[in-house]
Amino acid sequence: MMETVSFTRMIDGTSEEYAFLEKLEHEYVAKLPDRIMAAMQGLENSLSGYRVSRLEHSLQSATRAHRDNRPVDYVVAALIHDIGDELAPYSHSEMAASILRPFVDEQLHWIIKYHGVFQAYYYGEQMGIDRNIRDRFKDHPHFDESVVFCEKYDQNCFDPDYESMPLSFFEPMVREVFTRKPIFGETSAV
Repeated sequence: MMETVSFTRMIDGTSEEYAFLEKLEHEYVAKLPDRIMAAMQGLENSLSGYRVSRLEHSLQSATRAHRDNRPVDYVVAALIHDIGDELAPYSHSEMAASILRPFVDEQLHWIIKYHGVFQAYYYGEQMGIDRNIRDRFKDHPHFDESVVFCEKYDQNCFDPDYESMPLSFFEPMVREVFTRKPIFGETSAV
């Protein structure tokens, strides 16, 4: 039984080796929800200075979306919208959107991808940046929903007195979203 491939350049791989790798990839991808849950738990000890942890911020976001009867995809997107803070502090929105992209529709992907830009509306003036930078997207079909996301599920989710649901509550939703067959569009890699 094969344990590793023999090639050192992809062009030299055989059909059998690529079938072997595909099997291993399927097994690895099946554990994506576990890795996402672990990364979310890691946000408990992330960026400091706020009155709540990044994990609690994310839980508040997802809880609010759930309590507003948003679809499961939306709730999961709200949960992981800042998952990129650890490894991509200057492009965390894009990282979260990239994780979601194969599993959610284009609108939700876009909202998460640009939520960092839209979020500047609430703090830009205090930081010396243009709070209206989001206006460059004013004519985009997802502009209004992005405003809603930041208003209802992001900028207001730093409340130490808010009773959010625990991470375990969202685990079945995370598993539902990240175990479905990926949606591959024209911009995705195969």
